[in-house]
Amino acid sequence: MVNLGAVLGLGRFGFMLASLAFVSPAMAQEASRQEAVINVSGEGEVSLAPDMALMQLGVVTEAAEAAQALKDNNEALAKVLKSLKDKGLADRDLQTSGFQITPRYRQEPEDKADSRPPVIEGYSVSNGLTIRVRDLSKLGGVIDTSVGLGANQGGEIRFTNDKPETAIDEARKAAMADALAKAKVLTQAAGVKLGRIISINENSARPFEQGMMMKASMARDMAPAPTPMAAGENTYRVTVNVSFALEQ
Repeated sequence: MVNLGAVLGLGRFGFMLASLAFVSPAMAQEASRQEAVINVSGEGEVSLAPDMALMQLGVVTEAAEAAQALKDNNEALAKVLKSLKDKGLADRDLQTSGFQITPRYRQEPEDKADSRPPVIEGYSVSNGLTIRVRDLSKLGGVIDTSVGLGANQGGEIRFTNDKPETAIDEARKAAMADALAKAKVLTQAAGVKLGRIISINENSARPFEQGMMMKASMARDMAPAPTPMAAGENTYRVTVNVSFALEQ
């Protein structure tokens, strides 16, 4: 008596073998084709004159009472803001940040027999100001005016571009051209033919922007001459990794 289940089972097994025999060459061919690739990297950069400066300044005031330190700080910062607006800076280009009230302690000498806890002898109030200067010809005057009216901390300046997208796109094109040129040289030297592009990966396009630091604690008696500024150029760099197929 024939076991129908066994026959059906053998039939399915035979069908699977036939299917594998049919698929395996195609899979092997695909795997072989995927391995025949060349990976290269390309770099591109574009330099652009900055058209905007970002500056960090701050106002620090001290007094015996917190209320007085706060009052002095508010008055000094208000004068700075008014002067900057009078110079043509827009509200959107002025932003306060990092407001803080900190007690100042008097620590008794350690050699005293009666060790006492530190005593508050005054308060310090600080308030930061981020300034965007879109007309770089005004930057030196903005610094001088701000310091003269009470800004006495900070001084980090970063020269940047308001809209660097066009420069970054040009750097991308240069990076791709560089990758393609490298791939052609390598394949010609190897005696193979360069095929289609399989993948393109771009690393973050981070600019190298010019910056400078003034003294962290800025004295009010700065030289009366206008503060000189030199913006230089910003360099936007892009790196791409490209995979090409190889044709034997």
